Amino acid sequence: MKQIEDYIISVPDFPKPGILFRDVTGILGDADGLKLTLDSLYKTLEKVEFDVVAGLEARGFLFGVPIAEHFQKPFVPVRKKGKLPRETVSTDYKLEYGGACIEIHKDSIKPGQRVLIVDDLLATGGTAKAAATLVEKLGGNVELFAFVIELFDLHGREALKGYRVESLTRFPGH
Repeated sequence: MKQIEDYIISVPDFPKPGILFRDVTGILGDADGLKLTLDSLYKTLEKVEFDVVAGLEARGFLFGVPIAEHFQKPFVPVRKKGKLPRETVSTDYKLEYGGACIEIHKDSIKPGQRVLIVDDLLATGGTAKAAATLVEKLGGNVELFAFVIELFDLHGREALKGYRVESLTRFPGH
């Protein structure tokens, strides 16, 4: 029987030399791999109490929307700056080489709501931590971060210290 790891494609030297990219499209492109991954996420989240699912652009949408539907919760897209049409809150954060800005609709999370943040991959944790900042700006509480892949040697968990983090698979980042 195949494991989730068997569906993840390792691509050397992408997007630049020296990087070993972990590609989730192998999961998405195989019905059995997608079912296995989603069922594993659902099982991981069975006993987690949350009110809202926030998915990080763009691959966090692919896993966050089915989770929201499965648990009958609303879905909140966390997007790059300038992509959302209504009033937003935003935060700037650092990337390995430069910076970025993400935002969410100002009315998407209510004070006191428990938020599940979903993405495909945890690397350094910068984007995930920025998403937590947005949730907390709106008065929400980050209940859990859920990832399909964790690159353990890039220390993303350290960036998310104090938060609960779950990942389905773990790989070295290099």
